[in-house]
Amino acid sequence: MKADFRVIGFDADDTLWVNEPYYQETEKHFCGLLSDFGPADVLSRELFETEIQNLDLYGFGAKGFMLSMIETALRVSRGRAPSPAIDGIIRLGKELVNKPVVLLDGVEGVLNELHKRGIELIVATK
Repeated sequence: MKADFRVIGFDADDTLWVNEPYYQETEKHFCGLLSDFGPADVLSRELFETEIQNLDLYGFGAKGFMLSMIETALRVSRGRAPSPAIDGIIRLGKELVNKPVVLLDGVEGVLNELHKRGIELIVATK
């Protein structure tokens, strides 16, 4: 049976280009900045809980992630996070926003082939 697709929608992050490793790297550095306030696994769990609580407000993305990191830092430190740690979190957020878009292997060829076949391509992300 042949499928007759006319439109294909893609969620771009980690489907078309690299994304998740950047967030994992940022989280690792976040935990390092706050190591005086708990072990990495606890800090990661706290950050995840903050992200989930903020999801309706911020959605997905680097800016919301940065705000969630700041909020988590203030909460786990009981307001005692040193300003260099907060500055570091802001720096991490800016670095995350500025990460390059790196297409996954084969993506360009697949998209070109689909386009040649007359399939409408849609990117829906964040």
